Amino acid sequence: MSASPVIPVNEPVITPEAKQYVMEALESGWVSSAGPFLQKFEEGFARAIGVKHATLTTSGTTALHLALVSLGVGPGDEVIVPDFTMIATVFAVMYTGATPVFVDVDPETYNIDPAKLAAKITARTKVIVPVHLFGHSCDMDPILALARERHIAVLEDAAEAHGATYKGKTCGSFGTMSAFSFYGNKIITTGEGGMLCTNDDALAERMRSLKDLSHSPKQRFLHEQVGFNYRVTNLQAALGLGQLEHIEEFLGKKRAMTAGYHRQLQGIPGLHLPVTKEYAGNVFWMYAVRVDRTFGMTRDALRAALKERGIDTRDFFLPCHSQPAVAKRFPTQESFPVTERIATEGFYLPSGLAITDEQITQVCDAIRSLAPARSPQSK
Repeated sequence: MSASPVIPVNEPVITPEAKQYVMEALESGWVSSAGPFLQKFEEGFARAIGVKHATLTTSGTTALHLALVSLGVGPGDEVIVPDFTMIATVFAVMYTGATPVFVDVDPETYNIDPAKLAAKITARTKVIVPVHLFGHSCDMDPILALARERHIAVLEDAAEAHGATYKGKTCGSFGTMSAFSFYGNKIITTGEGGMLCTNDDALAERMRSLKDLSHSPKQRFLHEQVGFNYRVTNLQAALGLGQLEHIEEFLGKKRAMTAGYHRQLQGIPGLHLPVTKEYAGNVFWMYAVRVDRTFGMTRDALRAALKERGIDTRDFFLPCHSQPAVAKRFPTQESFPVTERIATEGFYLPSGLAITDEQITQVCDAIRSLAPARSPQSK
């Protein structure tokens, strides 16, 4: 029987300020979807990203859905998404009745491949959704140039990219809108929650109305369009604000974690470490690796062996186009070779903010011990 993992794949750090603010919210009685911490967190997050407007939502998924609805996406429209992403990105498109159109990804960053975008654009394309995966920014300049040329909105999915940058500018500040997640494994967490950002005043007004059941400005309980209850609580905002105040410290922890893994895992044949392109300020939300056949052990066999040693990991996402819930509605014979390959090879190592240097060394020692010995001639 395998041992229960003793090094979790992700463990958050809850700051003293976060605990203090939650207690203040509890003691004030403002425990629902009103209270001072909501505005403080939204305004603080907008400043950190470098946008004019930010509104809290119940999750990163609902932030994406709210963005698409705010942009007028509906049945008959097409939304371009990477084939390699968390399924929430695709589901948000499907919620609107629009059609997701898949694009293969870059083999090094795992982000949407800009060179393959133009061929997927049609007269029905309404939005492009680049996903900044695992904390590494997409190559935004060619994406934005194509979107401007074709008059298409860009919705950044920055769920995994708190604090990441592209050419020195913060991810989430490039697109028409951007969506973040505050799930428990994210760099900033509210347990569950998300944030939707924009610089567009009209979109900001629309997204705030839609997330609060579309109460009419003429009369509170008059509803002229269908809205959603995507409100979050003052308690969650208090937790998030207490985390946001430590964002630079958290990013420093991620850099130190990455340096430890890089130093101790270099040079293992068949083990591919994450890369950072020259344009990217990578925050390494997760330390994502791949094993190819030259490693001498499959991805799944290596993960099982690590679990036996008390080390938890997660495998990569499956290709979105082949997910049963997607394929039965949008069947395709198209191949996405990069996504299909990395989905079988990739996994990420324990990467939470609470990880210690000792735990990183334990993970690396375990991987090195499992890597088949190479003779001098085979190196």
